[in-house]
Amino acid sequence: MDVVARHLAAIDRLRARDLPAGGAGHHTVELQTGLPGTASDDFHALREAVAQCLGARWGEAPPWGQLTLRLRLARGERIPEPWASLCLRTDELDVWQAGGVWLAIGVADRDEADEIHLLATVTRKAPP
Repeated sequence: MDVVARHLAAIDRLRARDLPAGGAGHHTVELQTGLPGTASDDFHALREAVAQCLGARWGEAPPWGQLTLRLRLARGERIPEPWASLCLRTDELDVWQAGGVWLAIGVADRDEADEIHLLATVTRKAPP
């Protein structure tokens, strides 16, 4: 099984999980992790490949830039989870509403000293 198919299968399993009761409820998983210094371009290309397949399922969606959410957080605005954490870890997300939940994928590469992660999040809470 190639890496994109493996990540799509993991996303399908994530979407099938019950979300925590109460509040927005969400799950975030690391689909792939790279050591510090790993080329983030490779992770962004992988995110784009996974997003292309998901776009074929649920429709094309432009990536959501996270700068506005980071600015809103810096001004003291309360941003609900998981969106607050995701905006601090990623520069952009691919987001879909499918089957009653929101799905977001993105590359967490903002901290150069930390590992790079390809993340997938499922939540009931719409993006702010």
